[in-house]
Amino acid sequence: MIALSCLTFLVSAQTTYPLYGNDPIPNSIDVPDEENSETDQNGIFRISKVTKPTLTAYLPAKENATGQAVIICPGGGYRILAASHEGSDVAEEFVKKGIAAFVLKYRLPSDETMIDKTIGPLQDAQQAILMVRENAEKWNIKQDQIGIMGFSAGGHLASTAGTHYNNQTIPNPKGTSLRPDFMILVYPVISFKPEIGHSGSAQNLLGENPTQALKDYYSNEKQINSNTPSTYLVHAKNDPVSVQNSYVFEEALKKFNIPVSTTYFEEGGHGFGMINRTSDIKWLDEVEKWIKAIIIG
Repeated sequence: MIALSCLTFLVSAQTTYPLYGNDPIPNSIDVPDEENSETDQNGIFRISKVTKPTLTAYLPAKENATGQAVIICPGGGYRILAASHEGSDVAEEFVKKGIAAFVLKYRLPSDETMIDKTIGPLQDAQQAILMVRENAEKWNIKQDQIGIMGFSAGGHLASTAGTHYNNQTIPNPKGTSLRPDFMILVYPVISFKPEIGHSGSAQNLLGENPTQALKDYYSNEKQINSNTPSTYLVHAKNDPVSVQNSYVFEEALKKFNIPVSTTYFEEGGHGFGMINRTSDIKWLDEVEKWIKAIIIG
């Protein structure tokens, strides 16, 4: 089991852990820590220049715990992390539903801080899955009920974790499964096809002139197979991050008979987090029902 040395205590008894414990951070160049946190003009709490990844645990009371867990990857175009409305706020709602939640502060890809920036975020997502699974008993979680969730570019990261789990990018001496048991992808970047992909996310992750092979590898609709986890997709049809990202992922899942459910809004744009103010649909409540249905089913 990974040694969990506590980094800090947050309000409401959340606990933040260094993602790699006392071990060296893989694929990392030793540089000064220049991480920055701020609230932008739109009231969005943003974290930038992340080089020391962490996992913050939000655990329901033992008597309320369902045994399910969700690892949450905030969005931000692989440039920043929208850590509140796509992270901690969501985690707190899951805890109210008895579902354990873990907010991943993953490294943001940079040639200055990583040997290979294209795998850095995936390493952190895989490490988060490993940490939660290996500490499941301690946290009142069932090892086969651990999902991953992501918003926007965090949705790309979550879908990468859900389709590339056999490409193990971290030390895993126990052979712990890195496959999430389900995925929740909220207005996700999925594809790096030029006609539907998000150019900013692609450039930040893959660099200025990636090969076609690299773009295809991280176009996650092309990586689905019969063992891809069940998925829930949330997207607004007028999102500037094209809803076609979700459509092509849904289509590919169905081709392999993978269970998939969706909430597609007519309006809402991008980055609405838990609440799309153009609709009365509370999509997170729908997700809760779906998680319990697929687990029981």
